[in-house]
Amino acid sequence: MEKLIHIIPTPIGNLEDISLRAIKLMHSVDLILAEDTRVTKKLLNHYDIKTKMLSYHAFNEHRKINSIIDKIEQGMNMALVSDAGTPGISDPGFLLIRECIKNHIEVVCLPGPTACIPALIKSGIACERFIFEGFLPVKRGRTKRLNTILEHKVTSIIYESPHRIMKTIEQLNTLIPNREIAVIKELTKLNERIYRGLVKDVLKQLSKSIIKGEFVIIIEGAKK
Repeated sequence: MEKLIHIIPTPIGNLEDISLRAIKLMHSVDLILAEDTRVTKKLLNHYDIKTKMLSYHAFNEHRKINSIIDKIEQGMNMALVSDAGTPGISDPGFLLIRECIKNHIEVVCLPGPTACIPALIKSGIACERFIFEGFLPVKRGRTKRLNTILEHKVTSIIYESPHRIMKTIEQLNTLIPNREIAVIKELTKLNERIYRGLVKDVLKQLSKSIIKGEFVIIIEGAKK
């Protein structure tokens, strides 16, 4: 009996940014593990997918891992999706994937949507080498982490929420006002927008904008 789990990237905004293979698999599996079933339901409805879902997110993953592994061991064909993008990249997924590997369950990961690469390419900042940092700590260790990032000699990528984007850009303005950055808002969505330039100039642009949606920050590497 084949034991495996499919890791399926989902659109980060535009529902058409999904592969035919991903749609086919979501139709055929027995169960879809979804970060937020309400969000995933919109995607399933769009493609007329009737597959059952089970909630699997950062607050219940430790509690549910063993039962999920048991179901796969018994022959259930599962897929894991996040609300947007690829599971495991700043989203739940790593713990389950690691446990599947421990239990000799094959992990099949489909290529697909993620915010960091399109944002990096769109930024116009050097992209041949880069470091992905994900989300900064909310409180403890935030400043230390940011200072470390700014020492990188290569481009850095940070994710940020609408609640903290201004705080982060203000911190960057204090530390590196004359460094090139790009801030991409609502990537692939109707209100997508990019702010490019020196940190001090991007801060001025953002201060005049509506702060809504998810943000990706691309930071030029430190000069040697």
